[in-house]
Amino acid sequence: MPGNGPDSTQKRQHSIRVLKNWRESGHEALKTLLLAVIVGLLVGFVGVGFELSTTWVFNQRAQLPHTWFEDKAAVVATAFALSALLAGAAYYLVKRYAPETGGSGIPEIEASLQDFRPVRWWRVIPVKFIGGLGSLGSGMVLGREGPTVQLGANIGQMISDIGRVKNNDMRHVLLAAGSAAGIATAFNAPLAGILFVVEEMRSEFKYGLLSVKAVFVGAVFATIACRVITSGAPILLMPEFAMPAQSSLWLYFVLGLLFGLVGVGFNSFLLFLQQKFLDFYQGKMSRFVITGAFVGGCCGVFGIYLPEIIGGGFDVVRQVSAGQLGIGMLLLVFALRFLTSTISFSSGAPGGIFSPLLALGASFGAIFGFGAQLLFPESDLPVGTFIVAGMGGLFAATVRAPLTGIILVLEMTSSYTLMLPIIITCLGAAIVAQILGGRPLYTVLMEKILERNGIAFKREGA
Repeated sequence: MPGNGPDSTQKRQHSIRVLKNWRESGHEALKTLLLAVIVGLLVGFVGVGFELSTTWVFNQRAQLPHTWFEDKAAVVATAFALSALLAGAAYYLVKRYAPETGGSGIPEIEASLQDFRPVRWWRVIPVKFIGGLGSLGSGMVLGREGPTVQLGANIGQMISDIGRVKNNDMRHVLLAAGSAAGIATAFNAPLAGILFVVEEMRSEFKYGLLSVKAVFVGAVFATIACRVITSGAPILLMPEFAMPAQSSLWLYFVLGLLFGLVGVGFNSFLLFLQQKFLDFYQGKMSRFVITGAFVGGCCGVFGIYLPEIIGGGFDVVRQVSAGQLGIGMLLLVFALRFLTSTISFSSGAPGGIFSPLLALGASFGAIFGFGAQLLFPESDLPVGTFIVAGMGGLFAATVRAPLTGIILVLEMTSSYTLMLPIIITCLGAAIVAQILGGRPLYTVLMEKILERNGIAFKREGA
């Protein structure tokens, strides 16, 4: 009879297998997206908690010496001691319990997405959180963004383990979703978080419909959690600028070309210092901790006399955009923050480089803007437009993720009328950095980490 032969039996078995596989894949996809929701929410709450905690420690550390003493020498000595204690404790935690928490942690996550490095979330989460309180609270020139990304990725791994995710690709998806959630939380910029994973982690991130959805979900729910606690306003709300005249757009390209030079120089100097620190440490705990305490203590003292050159840099950007710093002060702040940011980061402190880069870019953009006003007084060029473009330009030249830089600055400042000047500046910066042979900062940092661990790796297209 028709339908009862061997061919019909094989067709029915094939249909059953297809249906079973479809159900299993659908179940797996739904589970992954639900876990991405949990990851996003947790990262949002943890990220906001990290921000509030570091801000409180930073402010308390800055105020206590003045509260306790009136004598200037006693204030300076106490400021040094408090900052040294905080930084030294952070360096000790890193060296003793989780060396992978030194620096921003982003290169570690990129290596983990390639299965070159394990993700020890049970160590990384507490050490990065508490160590970050110490290093950032001490006044060192570091950002909370890199740590928030590493915390986010490790929360993604934690949820993978708790949720019994066995598929390695899905574990990577949650790792990436946590990373995107970290950027979204730190900057209140969900689209920048998504693009950071897609652009910066392009060689490690396994593209697919489900993986992209999970990254979107993680970033969106992290932002929702963040805005439940905070106001949800852009973290660097700028004045509303009109679109610059077409005839002046070439100036933003020139600014980008200059940022290409600055960015390559910044990366080279940072990597040079990092190697010098490693040569000095020789793997010894005492040298690592004492150096960190000394750098932190110096930052605490600098904060008494010139607070503009310590900390993450958002306050500096606000001062620069408000016109509170003249050209001479801008030059000084740029030069000193260039030094303090590279020293703080390359010494191995648990902290990021994002917000120090944005502050440097804003300062240099303001310097260029003042110069443009002097050379072309008839053009009526607001300095603020160069400040906004400058933040994206230096990011594009160092991290070499121009699209992320553009969207990040737009979301942070709500300066959407300046989209074209920002794009032009980032384009010029990326072109010069590539011509000069500059490589993406996190790529080089990841390769050096793997090299120190005896793993040979070269990212394609880097």
